[in-house]
Amino acid sequence: MIFRPTRYRFTTAAFGVVLTLTLTSCGTAQDAGSSSEPATATVVDSALTRIKEVGTLRVCSTGDYPPFTEQTESGDWKGIDVDMARDLAETMGVEPEFVKTSWKTLMDDYTSGACDVAVGGISLNPERAEQVYFTVPTQEDGKTPITRCEDVEKYDTVAEINQPGVRSIFPEGGTNEKFAREHYPQGELLTHDNLTVFDALSAGEADVMTTDRSEVLYIDHEYPELCAANPDEPFDYFQKGYMLPQGDEVFKHYVDQWLAIALKDRTYEGFAEPWVGDVELGLPQG
Repeated sequence: MIFRPTRYRFTTAAFGVVLTLTLTSCGTAQDAGSSSEPATATVVDSALTRIKEVGTLRVCSTGDYPPFTEQTESGDWKGIDVDMARDLAETMGVEPEFVKTSWKTLMDDYTSGACDVAVGGISLNPERAEQVYFTVPTQEDGKTPITRCEDVEKYDTVAEINQPGVRSIFPEGGTNEKFAREHYPQGELLTHDNLTVFDALSAGEADVMTTDRSEVLYIDHEYPELCAANPDEPFDYFQKGYMLPQGDEVFKHYVDQWLAIALKDRTYEGFAEPWVGDVELGLPQG
């Protein structure tokens, strides 16, 4: 059992009171001196209202990216972001419902309305930001190579990996594939199922994989034969967060407030500890 420190519960009821008072105050200030009629708060059409009405928070996730999201053979969901999604649902007073997606179909599934929030080690980038909102960041991260331990000095720079005959492996459809195709055009590029990609790397079916530093540090501990190559100097920089409906300011404000508290009061760290121990995952500094 994970110890959960007592914290302020950011409830939808409390949020509704704040929102109503804010909207009413704004309306009163705008109408002051022009009318004796009391101002009426505008009803906002938000996913927050619908989620509360149906009693379910639909959560899209790939289920193939531990330590953030993993779906077991029996269908159970686990992972840092899975636990965070459950915490969000609990805070809202609703039940979570996990919707399986893939990195290749993640954006299409989300924008089609299959779910309310998407979680699971998702990187923020401009292409995704054109279509969805993101929460405040959960992590700071960067692409980092991982290889068999005897080869760490051979594949710790982009130039060394971008060589003929060097086999880079990655799952199809995500930012790892995009990074590899942009930076390793001279090398041999191999796609593989994300659930077994590190088994393939460990077995010598590829030479190196470039993925998020947070995943590299986790895999470094899970696979004795695999080692992070220069993890303190990632190849780039980005942040991770959760996807939200574009244009829904009310829902984004609510989720951002919940997440800011969860990051500050160590709720997030409490969920991460069973997976990564004391490994530094790059939590944003506030």
